[in-house]
Amino acid sequence: MSEITTPVMPKPAPVAAPFAAANQARPATGWNAFTGDRLLAALAGRYAPWVAGRATALGALAGDAEVQELARLANRHTPELRTHDRFGNRIEWVEFHPAWHQLMGLAVGHEVASLAWTTRERGGHFGRAVLSYLWNQVEQGVACPIGMTYAAWPGLRQPEFAAWRAKIISGAYDPRPLPLAEKRGVTIGYAMTEKQGGSDLRETVTEARFLEDTAEGRVYLLSGHKWFFSVPVSDGFFTLARTASGVSCFFVPGFLPDGSRNRLRLQRLKDKCGNRSNASSEVEYHDTLAWLVGEEGRGIREILSHSHLTRLDFAVGSAGLMRQALTLALNHTDSRKGFGLALSDQPMMTNILADLAVDCEAATLLAFRVARATDGIETDEQERLFARLTTPLAKFWNCRRAAPFVVEALECHGGNGFIEENPMARLYREAPLNAIWEGTSNMMAMDVLRTLRKEPASAEAVMTELEAARGADADYDRWLDGLAGELARPRNDDGHGRRLTALLATALQAAALHADGHPDSFQAFCRSRLAGDRLGWGQVYGTLEDSPEMRAIVERARVA
Repeated sequence: MSEITTPVMPKPAPVAAPFAAANQARPATGWNAFTGDRLLAALAGRYAPWVAGRATALGALAGDAEVQELARLANRHTPELRTHDRFGNRIEWVEFHPAWHQLMGLAVGHEVASLAWTTRERGGHFGRAVLSYLWNQVEQGVACPIGMTYAAWPGLRQPEFAAWRAKIISGAYDPRPLPLAEKRGVTIGYAMTEKQGGSDLRETVTEARFLEDTAEGRVYLLSGHKWFFSVPVSDGFFTLARTASGVSCFFVPGFLPDGSRNRLRLQRLKDKCGNRSNASSEVEYHDTLAWLVGEEGRGIREILSHSHLTRLDFAVGSAGLMRQALTLALNHTDSRKGFGLALSDQPMMTNILADLAVDCEAATLLAFRVARATDGIETDEQERLFARLTTPLAKFWNCRRAAPFVVEALECHGGNGFIEENPMARLYREAPLNAIWEGTSNMMAMDVLRTLRKEPASAEAVMTELEAARGADADYDRWLDGLAGELARPRNDDGHGRRLTALLATALQAAALHADGHPDSFQAFCRSRLAGDRLGWGQVYGTLEDSPEMRAIVERARVA
């Protein structure tokens, strides 16, 4: 057996100096999402110049490093359910990281929930949409309770809800768990969906039992379960329950006048794929006090009257999310080099960025056109008809486009975009959600078809708008001719709903680009989206035909 020898080890090499972090993208901060956005600033100047001061103040938050850190913290440290206090008393509460409350205070203080109801200027919904578009470039989880509170205000039209309306528009965020009389300001949530029904609200089985008539309204006690209960720390909630007359709408206060919690039993918080900063829960009603809203048996009609505003907000919010993703992609590709050039100057990347910029501009203009129509609902029959058809349409299209858009913007960052430290990872998880909330894509397409059947004049209102751009582009004209034929076809089912909705949405985007966008974007949109039946377009971004205006499109999309 041979003798074992110990090898002589070399001396360790000197520790090298740390590698310098060269060729890194600049921090994604330092801009104003309003004043630096040529398109948004121009739109506001044209249709709601009075909102510029508010929008400038809010736009600064999107590029503020401290505010973006609040967004990161609110999503990193997710809400926690606290059903009981340390003594064993039921409290039905949710604890949020302090960053969430700071963000809520900023959103409420900047009038993102209330502006449409407080301003005396023309274009209140348009001006409020500008703020929502900007807020969706700050933090999307907070946009949920803010958007629901915005939509709830007109639903509280009964005289007995006057105190609630006043505190919605107070401008104060008050997170304390207290009854209405002790609050400086309130937020409102919604609880509609049940396990067995999903989107079909006719399947509601929660029961409502009449109790008494009071000065505060007609009082009922609710018993049942809700599968999605949004923002359970809100101060009041709209919900549905069944009476002898059918499904009815109710308003549930979070706290009773004596200071005790209403009988809401929170079961658990949903462990969601995205929207992590926000709390969504399941709840049981155990003789929960509620006030009737509207007429018994007409609850679905009542709640759908609110949905116009929530659906508009999702169309606007998805466009804002796309704008944030584009801003981040431009920031990264402008400041990081590869193969001897800035990434954004590489021809293939230039094509991708231009394609994204055109899509973002089209989505933004579509959403804001619907916001303008919303301002005219009470005074202009053509605008009412236009809004009735295009609100579910814009919600469908913008929310559908957001997810593939964000995927492409993330890939512009390479592997860095897939890391949680990068805000793109948060947008990636967030992007699909708006297409589900407040009615899935299928529900929106069905609503478009329902509107065309019940109010055929809505199609005339939309076609009148589309015809205004006829003659501007040959592909656009051919698209209109085909669209008119599609609208005239008799149909017996909903299987074609997505196709027809997509055809209409694409035409409306082109018309909006012609009216309020840049001519380069309009021409690029028509060549890439309307040259024949191009509904298959969008599977791959960066497939624009080569053109001299491509770099100019990218330049206009940069925040100043």
